[in-house]
Amino acid sequence: MKDRRTAPPHPHPRTRTGWDALRPWLVRVGIAAAVVAAYFLLPLDHLGPQRPVLSWVLFALLLTVVAVLLLRQIRHVLLDRPDSRPGVVISLLIVLSVHVFSATYYTLAKSPGEFSGLHTRIDALYFTVVTLATVGYGDITPRGQAARVVAVLQITYSFVFLTAAATALTTRMRDMVVRRTERGRSR
Repeated sequence: MKDRRTAPPHPHPRTRTGWDALRPWLVRVGIAAAVVAAYFLLPLDHLGPQRPVLSWVLFALLLTVVAVLLLRQIRHVLLDRPDSRPGVVISLLIVLSVHVFSATYYTLAKSPGEFSGLHTRIDALYFTVVTLATVGYGDITPRGQAARVVAVLQITYSFVFLTAAATALTTRMRDMVVRRTERGRSR
């Protein structure tokens, strides 16, 4: 069996067709749509005050998984791994983290006194994005201690993980532009 790492490159690299360029975008949009659909279709009403331990364990587990995957992508960018696709993965992980927080806010709102103004999944998604953007309109406010803890966790999580991921992604994109520019000059 041949070792693919030591095999010489194919003598005629395949030219990129329109479909090859479009496929990663379609995959990205499809996965993002699946995350959004799951957010609206999953039975989140069975979590929250009815199953507090399960709710907190799922929240912690999902955030940990997303954080580990984000850190892995950041490492790939820092090591300049050419086989990685951080633009695809990081953007999807950011979408996933937004929906994890939204689902958490939605389930927390089922507990009396936790939120003022948060009643629907759209409200929860709206509050998550407003918090992420640090806009804070004030129409939805965390009143209870658990809701405030999750809001503080979201802000901290955004500062640490999402900012690092976005920085890594822009660094990667800048490096790609510089390489293409240098390649164009050498021709």
